[in-house]
Amino acid sequence: MKIVVQVKLVPDAVQASALAETLSTANDAVNWVSGVGFAHHGHRMSVRDLRTLCYHELKARGLGAQAAQHVIKRVADACTTLRANIRNGNLGGPRSKRRVKAESKPVRFRPDAAHTFDDRCLSWQIDAGTVSIWTVRGRLKNLRFIGSAGQLKTLREHRHGESDLVCRDGLWFLIATCDIPEPDLIEPTDWIGVDRGIVNLATTSDGDNHSGRRLGRYRRWHTRKRAELQARRTCSAARRLKRRARKEARHARHVNHRIAGEIVAVAQRTGRGVALEELGGIRDRVTVARHQRATHSSWPFHQLGDFITYKARRAGVPVLVVDARYTSQTCPRCGHVSRSNRSTRDHFRCCRCGLAGPADVVAAVNVRNRARRAWVFVSMPAPVP
Repeated sequence: MKIVVQVKLVPDAVQASALAETLSTANDAVNWVSGVGFAHHGHRMSVRDLRTLCYHELKARGLGAQAAQHVIKRVADACTTLRANIRNGNLGGPRSKRRVKAESKPVRFRPDAAHTFDDRCLSWQIDAGTVSIWTVRGRLKNLRFIGSAGQLKTLREHRHGESDLVCRDGLWFLIATCDIPEPDLIEPTDWIGVDRGIVNLATTSDGDNHSGRRLGRYRRWHTRKRAELQARRTCSAARRLKRRARKEARHARHVNHRIAGEIVAVAQRTGRGVALEELGGIRDRVTVARHQRATHSSWPFHQLGDFITYKARRAGVPVLVVDARYTSQTCPRCGHVSRSNRSTRDHFRCCRCGLAGPADVVAAVNVRNRARRAWVFVSMPAPVP
C-alpha cells in the first residue's frame, strides 16, 4: 500500500533561492517539452519520442541527466492522464468546450508545480534530519527538514520511490512516497453501516453522528469573506483568495480524517467491517435549488469515502460498497419502501409498521443490512467445476 508523507524543509536564504531557481527552471523546461512534443506527436507522445526530441536541449538548459529524464516523464504522464480522461468521458463529449479546448493545445504546468526527485538526485539522512538535493546551482547538502515523530518513523521504515519538491505560500515541502505492507483482512463478525450526508457528514448504524454543522458554518464564513475580497478586484485580493481556498480545503480534509479515523477505530476494536453507499455520479443525478448549489458542490463525500477506505486497509478492516438506492426510504423492519416513510429530512416513520427514528440512522442500518446480504456472496467459496 502506497501512502505519502509530507515534511517541511527549513532552508536558509541561499538554499531557498537555489530551490526556487531549480523549480522555475524545471517547470519552464516541462512546458517547453510539452510544446515540442505536441507539435510533433499531439497528445500521443511517449517517453521515447520526447527523449529523442528534447534530451540534449534539456541538458544544454542546465538540467542534470536525471532531472531531464523526470521532466520528460512528467510530460508523458500528464498526456497519458489527459487521454484517459478523454476516453472515460470526464471532459464531456467530442464537441464539448472542455474537450475541444484540452485537445487543441499542449498541456501546461504552473510555474510553481511540484518537481520529482529520485534517490539519485535526493538522499535522506533521517536521523540527522537533513537531505541532500540536486539543484541547478549544484548539490545542496545538510538541508534541514522537520516532521512529527510518526512521520519520521514512517520515512525511516517504509520510504520507497520518488519524492516531490513543493513550494506553497513561500514554504518548502518534500512529499515522499512510502510503501507500507498491508495486514491481512479480518473476517468480520458484523458490519458498521455508514450513511454520508451534508447536514450530518457521517452517521453510523450504531447511532454515532458526525455533524456537519460546524463545517457548514465555517464554509459560509469563508463564502462571505470570499465575496468581500472578490469585490475589491486587486492582485493582493486574488492572492488572499487562493490562500483562503487552500485553508478551507485543509480544514475540510482534517474533519474528514478525524471522522474516518473514529469510524475505522470502532470497526477494528469490535471486529466488524465498514459498509458504505455507492454515491458515484450523485451530482449528475440530483438537481438542487440554486441556493443549495454551492453546498452540494462542496460536499466532500468522496474524500471521506477514500479516507475510510485507506485507513481501513491499513488496519486490516474490510470495506464493502453497497447500492445506495432507497436506503433512506426503506423500513429496516418490514421492508416497506415509500417516499412517505420520510416525510422530513430528519425523521423516519414507516407507514406500514410504524417504526420511527432518526432518518440518517435508519439509512445507515439499511446500508449495514445490505452489506450483510452482499457479504454472503462475496465470501462464498468458488463452485467446484
